[in-house]
Amino acid sequence: MEDSSAALSILVIESNPDHAQLIQEVLSSNSIQHQIVTIADGLEALDFLHQRENYVSAARPDLILLDLNISGKNGREILSEIKTNPQLKRIPIVVLTTSTEEADIFNSYAQQGNCYVIKSFDANQLFQVVKRIEEFWLGIVTLPVE
Repeated sequence: MEDSSAALSILVIESNPDHAQLIQEVLSSNSIQHQIVTIADGLEALDFLHQRENYVSAARPDLILLDLNISGKNGREILSEIKTNPQLKRIPIVVLTTSTEEADIFNSYAQQGNCYVIKSFDANQLFQVVKRIEEFWLGIVTLPVE
């Protein structure tokens, strides 16, 4: 596999500070450096994605890890808005959430979420899940380039 010299930009939309910190630690532990932005509020995440307010010069992410249960606009609304926006819909979205609701799973795929991963509250299990996400999405998959 060919290495890219450009760091990938990853947006983590996660309101649980412990989960956000663990996700950031896993993604930062690789020898390949990623630019990781963590945002805990749905409205702020949309400002980031639309390059508004404090994020006018923000780089568009190459990958989004999205929790459904966040404040502001929830993850379901964010997913819908991203996947219906022609300029954002190409960004792969990993729904990484504690929700096991069949409706959430079905609707996430119906709205073109790229995968649905149920996260554990157990730190060791969550670490392993995020490590596997990293291995797949940042090691195997070829992401679209803007």
